[in-house]
Amino acid sequence: MWITAIDPGTTESAVLTWEGEEKRLCGPVISSNEAILKSIRKGLWTDNYVCEMIASYGMPVGKEVFETVLWIGQFKEAAESRGGTFELVTRQQVKLHHCMSNKAKDSNVSQALRDKYGQVGSKNKPGPLYGIKSHLWSALAVATYWSETHK
Repeated sequence: MWITAIDPGTTESAVLTWEGEEKRLCGPVISSNEAILKSIRKGLWTDNYVCEMIASYGMPVGKEVFETVLWIGQFKEAAESRGGTFELVTRQQVKLHHCMSNKAKDSNVSQALRDKYGQVGSKNKPGPLYGIKSHLWSALAVATYWSETHK
């Protein structure tokens, strides 16, 4: 089943579509939240979404965290208004799944994904994860976590 994974941000987010059975990646993009919201409303991706959710760790947070949470809510509403599903997962769930440790860093998670699926590659010799960079690693980690735990 194809799913669309989102790593949300304050002004822009990373989005990709992943097919877990065949381990296929499609359309990785980092774009403005407004553009992503329009795409969800138009049904340009799948009807199945999974998004990283902000979790509280007892520390004070700033305005950016609340703005990101508002975007997550808008993405969720847009997907569900089209009849789609929208699941939320925390970074802790993803780290524990891919690295077996809550203390794992983003670099540990991206390395675990490279070990599992192969290297990114280059334009002339693209690997299975070609196009993944920056926040797209988090979106891929969310997508693969969801597809591997929701069979």
